[in-house]
Amino acid sequence: MLGETLIFLAQVVFGLLTIALLLRFYLQWVRAPYRNPLADFVNALSDFMVKPARRVIPGLWGIDLPTLLLAWVIQLLEWLAVLQIRGWRWQQDIGIAVLALAALAVIAVAKTLVYIVLFATLLQALLSWINPGSPVAPLLDAMSRPFLGVFRRRIPPVGGVDLSPLFLIVACQLLLMLPLAWLESEALRLLR
Repeated sequence: MLGETLIFLAQVVFGLLTIALLLRFYLQWVRAPYRNPLADFVNALSDFMVKPARRVIPGLWGIDLPTLLLAWVIQLLEWLAVLQIRGWRWQQDIGIAVLALAALAVIAVAKTLVYIVLFATLLQALLSWINPGSPVAPLLDAMSRPFLGVFRRRIPPVGGVDLSPLFLIVACQLLLMLPLAWLESEALRLLR
């Protein structure tokens, strides 16, 4: 009982930090409007980690590499904490275990990014029907536009309704269910 409670708390704390870092990375990558409450919150929450990391780790081709690497490190620490709470021992080859943990952290970061795209698209689609002039609409549009554009170029509106959010949501779900879930199960198999 205590172990499951500690695992839950570790996943919540590390998960929130990862989401904050990945939102910061994603908002910069899609060049979302900078002055909005979400960006202000995410920046305030993650500045204590990102600013020192930027002094050591440079960006790469306009990508905020320090923020992305910090998200990966946070996920690596989460996996280590969860495995330690569960009583996992380093019984097998340490090299394989380290590679499996690193892969699990990469997969967790990828899954979180897919969820960010999924929820931004879902919120944008709902908001376009309820209140298209909402102040958060430009932010959600900037977050989902790079991926919706792929579908909008190939799928015309049907009866004036844009179906691209539906196809993007299905694509995100398939990505989560097929390659990412399979990779995660394979990495976990290596740890057993």
